[in-house]
This record gives sequence, C-alpha cells and structure tokens, in this order.
Amino acid sequence: MSEEKSLKGIVRAVCVSPAKGTEKRPVESGHFLKDYGIENDAHAGKWHRQVSLLSYDKVKEFNAKGGSVVDGDFGENLLVEGIDFKSLPVGSIIRAGSVTLRMTQIGKECHSHCAIFHRVGDCIMPREGVFAEVLEEGEIRAGDEMTVTLPDPDRPFTAAVITMSDKGARGERVDESGPAAVQMLEEAGYQVVETLILPDEPALLRKELIRLADQRQVDLILTSGGTGFSRRDQTPEATKAVADREAPGIAEYMRMRSMELTDRAMLSRGTSVLRGGTLIVNLPGSPKAVRESLSFILGALDHGLKILRGSAGECARK
Repeated sequence: MSEEKSLKGIVRAVCVSPAKGTEKRPVESGHFLKDYGIENDAHAGKWHRQVSLLSYDKVKEFNAKGGSVVDGDFGENLLVEGIDFKSLPVGSIIRAGSVTLRMTQIGKECHSHCAIFHRVGDCIMPREGVFAEVLEEGEIRAGDEMTVTLPDPDRPFTAAVITMSDKGARGERVDESGPAAVQMLEEAGYQVVETLILPDEPALLRKELIRLADQRQVDLILTSGGTGFSRRDQTPEATKAVADREAPGIAEYMRMRSMELTDRAMLSRGTSVLRGGTLIVNLPGSPKAVRESLSFILGALDHGLKILRGSAGECARK
C-alpha cells in the first residue's frame, strides 16, 4: 500500500448509540458538533474521546475468523475503509464531509467488557480503534472520502501533569504543585492535555504513565511528589518500571542546581526517563520546589523534545 493510499479512505458507516457500552447502529448521516462529538451519541461530550474511529479492513479480518459482526458492533462512530488508524500518530488531522477531526488517543482500556465482547468473546476496538476531537462542525455520510494529514512536526508540545499525594487524592489537601507546573508549561507554550491527582500507589502511577505515553502519546509527563525517603514515596520506582531508556542528566541537573539553594536537595530521589516518544520527569512535591526545578530545565527541554519527536537533529558543541 502506497503512502498516498494509506492517507485516504472511504467512510463505510456512521454509527451512534443512545447509551455507553452498547453496540452502535448506522445512521444516514452524523451531525458533528465542535468540541463535543456526534449529536445524539452517548459518547459525545467535553472530553478527548468525542469520536471513535475503526478500520473496516480490521473488521473484515475479524469476520474472516468467524466474528459475524455488523457495522457499529464494536462501538465505533466511524467505520472507514482504506486507513489503518492505529499506525497514525496522535495529532493527525482527519477530514471527511464538512468535518475536521484531530486524533487524540490510540486504543483504550476496557474497564468492563462491552456488549460485543460478551456476545462473541473478543473486541478489537481497544486494540485497533482510535479517538478524536471535533475541530470543525459539519456532516459526514457513508460514502464520503476521508483524508488524513500527519501532524505538523513544529506543533506545540503536549504535556500531562500528575500529582502524587494520598491526602490530595482523598480531597483532604488542595493541590498547589500541579497547577504551578501547568502554569509554567502553558507560559512556555506547551499544551497541557491532562492533569491527575493520584495516591502514592506505584501500580496506579505505572498504569497512567503507560496510558499517557502509549495511547495519548504526550511529549512530556511531569510528576510531582513521591520522591523522598518515606516508605510511601515510590514515584521513581514506578517511573523506572515503565522506562525504555533513561535520561539521567535532567534529574541530576535539577538536584545540582537545587543544592545551590538547599543541601536537602540531595535527598530527592527523582528520576527522568524515556518511554517511546515521551519524556517523563519526576519533580519534588512542594509548589516552590516545582517552580524552581522547572525553571532549571524548561529551556533545554525544548531541544531534547524536538529530537525525540524527530523534528530536530542532534548537534554537537564545538
């Protein structure tokens, strides 16, 4: 399949459902509302998974093995022939009819098995489906051509911020560290796509780091808290557990610069690693330390993230 063909397809079906967790059913056309989704579809809303898309070719493969599913059975809004959505990067621009979408996530985790899983024992949507947000309102009908434009390599970096705090997760403490990081990131031109507050549970952090790196493909994940000597401080261990490669210089530089302000900075166990195309950096837990640490590294991160994304080359100092 040529690159030209791989970026064009035909909409085979537009599907909606009145309730979540149920099979969708084809409709003549879908009215897509900006920053919301398809009118009268249960999955529409002010979130990043407004529209679901699935390759018709993957459904054909599934049926060839005896699946016997029909359009909408996997909960997809748009069933499209000729495009392998899973192979596209998050941020791809998708156009069909008079609608413009932006891909926001690849695959998903099924917390409770959907109707099609209970009926046939499998569902390809978590593995092969993707999700998008609506950028431009309009109509899509079956038979419309769909085109995909790959993301601009010079687009703003995306980021997610995770605060690790038992009390914060229980609502017993107002999180100030996360908002401090978000403010600095946005002032530096980043698009912050998610913020989370988690208890100091390593399994929960590992799960979210994997989701944000693999499914949402954010460029940068910052964690705050859980880097000290307490037995509940397990953020570095959870971060290293999901790493493909280490990027130790970032954490080392933050500690070095912080020790110019307080010798207690030597007690921070924060780490910095890479998972796929995502950089993960552990920050200390206090708002003051978050601001200081970010101020030390934000300027240099720009070049590193461009290399990671592939929009800049390595350059040696002379």
